[in-house]
Amino acid sequence: MQEPRFSPEEISQIEAFCQRYPTRQSALMPTLWLAQEKFGELTPPILRLVADTLNLPYAHVEGVATFYTMYLTKRKGKWLIEICTCFTCGECGGRELWEYAQQTFSLDEEGTTPDKLFWFREAECLGACDTPPVVQIEGRRMVFSVTPEKLNLILSQLREGQLPSFESVPIRNPE
Repeated sequence: MQEPRFSPEEISQIEAFCQRYPTRQSALMPTLWLAQEKFGELTPPILRLVADTLNLPYAHVEGVATFYTMYLTKRKGKWLIEICTCFTCGECGGRELWEYAQQTFSLDEEGTTPDKLFWFREAECLGACDTPPVVQIEGRRMVFSVTPEKLNLILSQLREGQLPSFESVPIRNPE
């Protein structure tokens, strides 16, 4: 396998991250996100690339990447689907949605479907407590008020390589 590299455009973007902060260490999180978007996961060679690019100790980069759940050090399926089961979502159908996913899609102990197309994880809180239960796809697309039927539709779209359409958070004004 070829050694991972950033393109000149990505190096420029990383340097722009560095200019925003007083130290290069402060640019670590957006650089990790950029690397994950490019490579799909943050394996040791990719973490080494990030460390070398930012001139940071490898152990520090690995520590940050393994502390935050948004960084994927090992991808277990093509599509990451996180179901919020925190208190509000959990009380409003999130736990039942999680159980539905486990049973309906025959998830293994790591939350992946037998074909490794989908990787499900429980999320602690996705910050949309007024529209439960909430599902997040690939850490970048939120879907609100998810039912089992809506989850099935989401998976159909993902099978076709399409993220669900953007949904703005519904605003509810008390009257």
